[in-house]
Amino acid sequence: MAEPLRFRDDEPVDHPAVTVDSFLDQSNAAAVRVEPGDDARALIPHLDHIRLVEVNFPAFTDGRGYSAARILREAGYDGELRAVGDVLVDQLNAMRRCGFDSFQPDKAFDSADAEAALQTWPEVYQPAADSRTSIWALRHGATDG
Repeated sequence: MAEPLRFRDDEPVDHPAVTVDSFLDQSNAAAVRVEPGDDARALIPHLDHIRLVEVNFPAFTDGRGYSAARILREAGYDGELRAVGDVLVDQLNAMRRCGFDSFQPDKAFDSADAEAALQTWPEVYQPAADSRTSIWALRHGATDG
């Protein structure tokens, strides 16, 4: 795996993530790994002491991780949310909108490609976990929410 690409200022978690089931059985870990098929809502009662949630994308075509990210951010999770696995540079913008703030792809991104991907759509059409104001709200002087 490549080194994580992080959009956070805090210290990275330096220990491995445990599975959701393992976490729920002992709940003293600070890092959890959500696999496809896991229900991210099971973590909601524990968000105050989780520092890192890794969401695994075993295939770039599996979009369940986007929902997991959005669920956690909407529930108030403000720790590191990392997309891991088969993450493509073309997905960065959409993943950031869902709340991911770090990425650890199987294959490293070219930094220029990653920056270009993140700048592709400067305006958005609907509110999301990244709290950017939609074009509609900008146009009408309103706020999303």
